[in-house]
Amino acid sequence: MMRLLKISITLSICLFTIFGCKSQETEQNRPNIIFIFADDWGWGDLSAHGHPYIKTPNIDRLVHEGTDFQRFTVASGVCSPSRTAVMTGQFPARNNIDGHFAWVQNNEERNMPDWLDPATTLLPRLLQESGYTTAHFGKWHLSNNMIPDSPSPGEYGYDEYGAFNCSGEQMPVHEDVNNTIAFIEKSNKEHKPFFINLWMHEPHTPHHVIPKYQWRFPDLAEADNIYASVLSHADDRIGELLDAIDRLKLTDNTLVIFSSDNGPARAAFEVKELKLMFDSATGAGFNTSASKGVTGGRKGYKASLFEGGIGVPFIARWPGKIKAGEIDNTSLISAVDLLPTFCAIANVTLTEAYKPDGINQEATLLGKEYALRTKPLFWKFDSSWPAKKNAPDHWVSYAVVDQNWKLVANNDLSYFELYDIVADTYEKNDIKEQYEEVSKKLISSIKQWQQELPKEPSKKLFSKERKKK
Repeated sequence: MMRLLKISITLSICLFTIFGCKSQETEQNRPNIIFIFADDWGWGDLSAHGHPYIKTPNIDRLVHEGTDFQRFTVASGVCSPSRTAVMTGQFPARNNIDGHFAWVQNNEERNMPDWLDPATTLLPRLLQESGYTTAHFGKWHLSNNMIPDSPSPGEYGYDEYGAFNCSGEQMPVHEDVNNTIAFIEKSNKEHKPFFINLWMHEPHTPHHVIPKYQWRFPDLAEADNIYASVLSHADDRIGELLDAIDRLKLTDNTLVIFSSDNGPARAAFEVKELKLMFDSATGAGFNTSASKGVTGGRKGYKASLFEGGIGVPFIARWPGKIKAGEIDNTSLISAVDLLPTFCAIANVTLTEAYKPDGINQEATLLGKEYALRTKPLFWKFDSSWPAKKNAPDHWVSYAVVDQNWKLVANNDLSYFELYDIVADTYEKNDIKEQYEEVSKKLISSIKQWQQELPKEPSKKLFSKERKKK
């Protein structure tokens, strides 16, 4: 009897060793994913993209060691809907999130919920349920700190988080990378793959300036000095993150992506006075007069659906997988593609019930194909019409991209422009008169898409402050 027991125990240990090690090895081989999402960082705000005085050596390192995808677009010209698209893989209008989350009255006036539904299909939860450890550090803004009863980031599929622009305690903006590195070290000790949304504050207002970074740019005018210094500080923190990944020998098995939630902010008038402002989530800093971001020649800025508002940096590094030192100025990748793409890379199967607006772009990231996009992209944003004199490129309320065509239209679709977005990145040549049938088809597709959108948000996504009314 004892002999049989010993044989049974030995066999159990062997089976555990074989299958346990195999399981652990499989988990360790699944790539880590770090998605760095900056806030208002313009396409041209990189030294690698030719900026005349901003220095970003660490992001430039990602450019040299990875691929610079120069035709990436986000799903909105402003923060909250752009981030919603990353989290859900769907156009933000499907969630009635067409603008930034603010206080309850403002959300109600714009027919918006007070937060993103935590019960919907979410990227971090999909990865978490598949065995990844998940974390969020940095800006949230899928609700607002002014709505104290909104769900915390921890209810969206994260094992750990530190955030601002959310309910509860506000994480200091410059602690984002320190927290990220600590989480990576912990996950590495546990031999688990990790997914991290690192959503940095820079260069959103208020501009929180530290003197040692200002000293790097002594010859610049004050506003330009402030802007360059905050970006330099962010770039330094990204460098600390990359160094930590190297130190832990995780570089070859970690996909790192740098991008931005929308184009750069600009002061409404260039002569606007430079002064301090206060934000309840992040504290005191300089106002938008120090917002000197550039778009690399693209039309419009933040809050525009022209390429200056939605065309942002997108640099991906994964040594041995993604080509190093490449520039891809052909592939039309969208923020709604990130959920299906990250899930494919992580070997996570999406359910048939889930219908993403995005597509799996894994092959594109790996440089295996440069196909013209065949699944249309749609945008919705409440813009003034006719255009304001101080914001001539901020009148577009609807936009659609289908293959090489981009059509932009005002709020009632009575005025529109058509561009060949592949040949005309800077949207200089309106060709609607030459291609009337294309324009009709795209206007029709917008109308059809409008019919798919919900008329109003679910009441379960309302703050108790709204319910009191």
